[in-house]
Amino acid sequence: MSELIAGVDEVGRGPLVGDVVTAAVILDPANPIEGLRDSKKLSEKRREALFVEIQEKALAWHVGRASVEEIDRLNILHATMLAMQRAVAGLTLTPTLVRVDGNRCPDFGGLAAEALVKGDDKEPAISAASILAKVVRDREMKELDKLYPDYGFAGHKGYPTAAHLEALATQGATPHHRTSFKPVRRALGLE
Repeated sequence: MSELIAGVDEVGRGPLVGDVVTAAVILDPANPIEGLRDSKKLSEKRREALFVEIQEKALAWHVGRASVEEIDRLNILHATMLAMQRAVAGLTLTPTLVRVDGNRCPDFGGLAAEALVKGDDKEPAISAASILAKVVRDREMKELDKLYPDYGFAGHKGYPTAAHLEALATQGATPHHRTSFKPVRRALGLE
């Protein structure tokens, strides 16, 4: 049997609001997908098209996450590792190797794993995971924007932009904000 490489990536470590979202993808070498690369280097329209193609053509894929509560309890790094473990655990096939974007990876229950710096531009399976995670999280930010239109979530996706920090200062935090992050703690008067 040929090697089954699962690519894993995350989106949402830096934002002040929402879950951290990860994805794991095992691509089908017999059914390649053109144009895979780091999701941040693709237009939204291209990401959306690839999102559908990845789901249709991949041998297996799964989206994992860690909640705002888990982020606040564990810290963002440990929550991200937990979300990555959940993404891999949810795959319907067992990979022979897990490649994670970045410089560290969690224990995947004894599966062979390696971290790959800038992997989202080097390993197509990581690129695919990057795209799935980003589209899922961006869609969630657009939904959150409908609930809290004064915060601009659809535009800044929860990152600490000047507009977001100003909304935090004037409106306070939503239940979806990460209270362990300093700008949110300041807005709540906890710093």
